[in-house]
Amino acid sequence: MRPRALIFDDDPLIRQMLWLVFDRRGYEVFSFPDPGLCPQHLRCRCACASDTACADIIISDLDMPRVKGLDFVEEPRGKGCHCRNIALMSAAWSAHDAVRARGLGCKLFTKPFPPSDILEWLAQVEGALDPGRKLQDWEALRSAPAS
Repeated sequence: MRPRALIFDDDPLIRQMLWLVFDRRGYEVFSFPDPGLCPQHLRCRCACASDTACADIIISDLDMPRVKGLDFVEEPRGKGCHCRNIALMSAAWSAHDAVRARGLGCKLFTKPFPPSDILEWLAQVEGALDPGRKLQDWEALRSAPAS
């Protein structure tokens, strides 16, 4: 099964750079300029079964126009999201935001960061992926009504 990544960043250049990094590593990649455009974000609860995740990796900008990255990460966690590998990116981490992000189990990246930082993290994540894991059927997720 191909690994899956969800990318959230309002900067199209960063989204494209990350999309290329993940795509070249064989990932199925979905990218969004705003979390509100993600079908999973619109749901009242996680659509994934208890043994299934929407993605292997979620990476999000911290400061987006409509939703703060920390709030975006915290909300799916509260809905029961099963994605274990979540990273947040920011050019200006406050001490409070960094502590909150780490408390949510997020990997932190400070912009600008070299692609090698992402590649190193991906190598760690990929080495720990369970080959028997289950991922949500993305087409079913996109076409199902929000609940």
